[in-house]
Amino acid sequence: MNTGRQGSYKSNTINTDESRLRRHEITVELRKSKKEDHLLKRRNIKEDDLISPLKEPNSQSAPSMSLDEIILAMHSEDPGKQFAGMQGARKLLSRERNPPIDLMIGQGIVPICIQFLQKMDNPLLQFEAAWALTNIASGNSDQTRCVIENNAVPHFVTLLQSDNINLAEQCVWALGNIAGDGSAPRDIVLQNNVVDGVLKLIDKDTSLSLLRNIVWLMSNLCRNKNPTPPFEEIKRLLPILSQLLCGTDVQVLADACWALSYVTDDNNTKIQAVVDVEAVPRLVNLLGAEDPSIIVPALRSVGNIVTGTDPQTDAVISAGGLAKLMNLLKHPKHNIVKEAAWTVSNITAGNQAQIQAVIESGIFVELRNVLEHGDFKSQKEAAYAVTNTTTSGTPEQVIDLIEKYQIFKPFCDLLEAKDPRTVVVVLSGLTNLFALASKLGGTENLCLMLEEMGGLDKLENLQQHENEDIYKKAFAIIDTYFSDGDEAEAKLAPQEVNGTLEFNANQSKAPEGGFTF
Repeated sequence: MNTGRQGSYKSNTINTDESRLRRHEITVELRKSKKEDHLLKRRNIKEDDLISPLKEPNSQSAPSMSLDEIILAMHSEDPGKQFAGMQGARKLLSRERNPPIDLMIGQGIVPICIQFLQKMDNPLLQFEAAWALTNIASGNSDQTRCVIENNAVPHFVTLLQSDNINLAEQCVWALGNIAGDGSAPRDIVLQNNVVDGVLKLIDKDTSLSLLRNIVWLMSNLCRNKNPTPPFEEIKRLLPILSQLLCGTDVQVLADACWALSYVTDDNNTKIQAVVDVEAVPRLVNLLGAEDPSIIVPALRSVGNIVTGTDPQTDAVISAGGLAKLMNLLKHPKHNIVKEAAWTVSNITAGNQAQIQAVIESGIFVELRNVLEHGDFKSQKEAAYAVTNTTTSGTPEQVIDLIEKYQIFKPFCDLLEAKDPRTVVVVLSGLTNLFALASKLGGTENLCLMLEEMGGLDKLENLQQHENEDIYKKAFAIIDTYFSDGDEAEAKLAPQEVNGTLEFNANQSKAPEGGFTF
């Protein structure tokens, strides 16, 4: 067990389930926006070559067919009629608004499309069938299930090796739609050896269009939990995903980062696998990208990595992650500031060398600005970063927060936050600060500071709070440090919060000159 992290604020003062719940809330919020990105890519709706890798065989549009004519032609034995019917069906399913997916399924076209997929001597027919099935699989889960239950997946995987690269690309797209529908469809795709097919395909002289679809498929293969994908398969994708981080295309970079964010949102073994393929310096480098669509998943990946072991966190620090995070704390997008502050809070939950690296980077200057002027969600994460430092840091490090970085007032101002969890975080940090002050003879100064900045009034108001944990913590601070009586000094040893306020003997010594608070 990593005792350094187990001694951190998030692991002990707030239990592990609580910590993971906060992490899950942020992840869900990000994935909602990412889900929309995926939905925009799921249907092949255009007739031009910007979307379809295969242009229409004739420059003039064929006359439209009725649904009955389409179905009749698809059942024909004549290859020409089969193609015309298949293309007519595909065009209906490519309609931008309200494509008749259920109607076409009801007409029984899915099994016919599967038959056409197997016409190895007619790649144009195969392509139209794959395109139609792609758009059916872009629908709801019942519609996607219809494609799966008609055994389309193994045929799609086989056609990844087609000599017709446009057909192979359409099959990548179809498999991406299926894998993106949830854990069970994803695992069906993986069980059909899709990783082998994809790795062979990406070795070719891959066009940008095909590469984008492949990386999107990879991200969907890494996605979804309950259960997570079989890691022995996903692990095989990691070297190529890491290499793709060196590219320049925004869409490829974004989806490669999302794939790694899904992998790292798990246990330390999976985080280590990402570290081992040298992805960390590349992810850190992408924190400096201009496009938020790259920054957000790169930051999510880095944030996940620093929830791991101390050496995994050190990999981010060694790659220059702190300087990048400091810049992101000034980003105009609130969501990125919040993520950056969350990432820093996980680093300050680490060991004292890591906390020292954070202090020396100057990040607390920006965290103070976030506490003073940031949106509330960012302020909340910054408060975690401060309280984690008061829990895990040395006395010298904690005093730096108060004296050098003047964190105390904006930190205490969050005692008026509407969110009870944030108030508990600040109260826990205050409890730590007073416990340290009492050991170093600085209680009177800290009490005076708190009172002068209006913190005592805020604490007194919290004694009326409806949350039991909040009013008990507020009362304990007031009763212990602001009550009259000579015996108060004898009772200042920190005894609450599951023992996390205890200091090691070597931490109780004040440096030369003492602390002024």
